[in-house]
Amino acid sequence: MAKTGTTTTQDLRSAIERSGYYPALVSEAVESAVGPEPISSYLVHQETTFDANEVRRHVTVLVLTPTRFVVSHTDEQTGDGSSPAVPIATTSTESVRLDRINSVVVSRMVANPETYTPGTLPREVVLTIGWGAVQRLDLEPAGCSDPNCEADHGYTGSATADDLSLRVSEAGDGPETVAQALVFARALSEATVTSGPRV
Repeated sequence: MAKTGTTTTQDLRSAIERSGYYPALVSEAVESAVGPEPISSYLVHQETTFDANEVRRHVTVLVLTPTRFVVSHTDEQTGDGSSPAVPIATTSTESVRLDRINSVVVSRMVANPETYTPGTLPREVVLTIGWGAVQRLDLEPAGCSDPNCEADHGYTGSATADDLSLRVSEAGDGPETVAQALVFARALSEATVTSGPRV
């Protein structure tokens, strides 16, 4: 669920409860990280993955306040060696000042682009947010155009920051979730512009 404008902690809590994924645990972690700040926008995304013979669930909660971007992840895990039958969940939160966010990337996949009508929901949205906590460096051997060259040309590559990447699709999550992801992405983009760099 994503929402902008006047929002209360109860609205966010209700969205987390609707996801059905350990709502008491997720709500407590998110509310603790948000604290007393008002909520400008939020997005709750629950996904199920299949790992060998196991089904694992995961929920991501994104919250925008006037000064911070808060991200929470909660994962389901199998029990440890001492209690293999006991389910375990791990939840983590991170608070990022808005002036630290250096990129908000929204990738949209649309069908039949030649007949696209503005306002039509894309089939899929990938929201990638970078604030410098995670840097990925992709390297590959450099070469030249001579197919017979055996010289060592060193390496070439690129560095990218993608601290968070969240994918929602119409087929897997429903059109409402795709729309909500776009609403949150727009609110976050606007907030990072208005926050400006702090010196």
